[in-house]
Amino acid sequence: MLKRFFLLCSGVDSDIVNSCSNGEQNKYAGIGATVFFTAVMAFIAGSYALYTVFDNPYIAIAFGLVWGLLIFNLDRFIVSTIKKRDSFMDEFIQASPRIVLAIIIAIVISKPLEIKIFEKEINAEILKQKNQMAIANKNQVSNYFKSDVDKNKAEMDSLKSDVAKKEKEVAALYQSYITEAEGTSGTKKMGKGPIYKEKREAHDLAARQLDSLRVNNAKLLSDKESRAKTLQADLDKKVTETNPIIEGFDGLMARINALGKLPSLPSLFIMLLFLAIETSPIIAKLLSPKGEYDFKQEDQEMGIKNVISQNRYQSELQKKTDAEIYDKIYADIKEDKELYNYKKKGALELLKLQADGFVDKQKKSM
Repeated sequence: MLKRFFLLCSGVDSDIVNSCSNGEQNKYAGIGATVFFTAVMAFIAGSYALYTVFDNPYIAIAFGLVWGLLIFNLDRFIVSTIKKRDSFMDEFIQASPRIVLAIIIAIVISKPLEIKIFEKEINAEILKQKNQMAIANKNQVSNYFKSDVDKNKAEMDSLKSDVAKKEKEVAALYQSYITEAEGTSGTKKMGKGPIYKEKREAHDLAARQLDSLRVNNAKLLSDKESRAKTLQADLDKKVTETNPIIEGFDGLMARINALGKLPSLPSLFIMLLFLAIETSPIIAKLLSPKGEYDFKQEDQEMGIKNVISQNRYQSELQKKTDAEIYDKIYADIKEDKELYNYKKKGALELLKLQADGFVDKQKKSM
């Protein structure tokens, strides 16, 4: 049962192979088994590749099944259409397009499995890329809000600077009228004279202005601080909104790119392994000598060619004979006087009708 299934997978003619020896049947059963298991690996690889894209096992399995059947049909077609010839070079030239196709299939099959085999290394590489993207995204968002944040901070610093300047001015005026009273500066006269009163009034005026400035600037600073918190909240919100996009950066293309950044030697070995598996039925058929199946298939094809060749020859001969007979018949008819007179009569009637019609058209146009 299993042997018959693998023979079916090899694409051989069941009527011919059933008449061959057991050893010949085993050879083609082995080729069919290779074709089948290559399709199974294609199913696994295709399913995993689509699962990384859609994260849906049902869609992935459905696509993997279609992909596996497609690879199975292609491999079966490749193996079944390679015919043994008398020259190895002729066989190789015949098989060269199929070998190229097998190489393409091997690369397509191996890539998803490489992604699965090196999944941990790929995840580490993707995590590194995500961190770099997160930092770059935060810097980009910060630059977007930078002008507003800097402007708000500059205005807050200006308000604080105004208060500080006024405080220094009040402190200086306080020190001025105190030292005037002590007689250590100014007029150098101890006591509270007219100069002292002037300096005291100037200090009190500046102190009142300072109190008023503090009240006004405190309100403005409160607004600016609220504005700063709002800008920071907007920045954090923007970063939070873009984080899911970065977190979702683990699709098929991202994994392929991450795989490309890993050392290429292990990936090369895996690809060569699949290439060997994919091309093994073709190589086996090229290297194997002509067997019983090949001779019987060639004999059957030769018989069909002979029948077709005979049919074509008979068809051409019949065509040539019929042409010669009809040439002779029409040559005899050409000499028949009765037929000549009948044709002449018909021609005369036609010419008369044409002449009458021409005259009628001339009359209508006048």
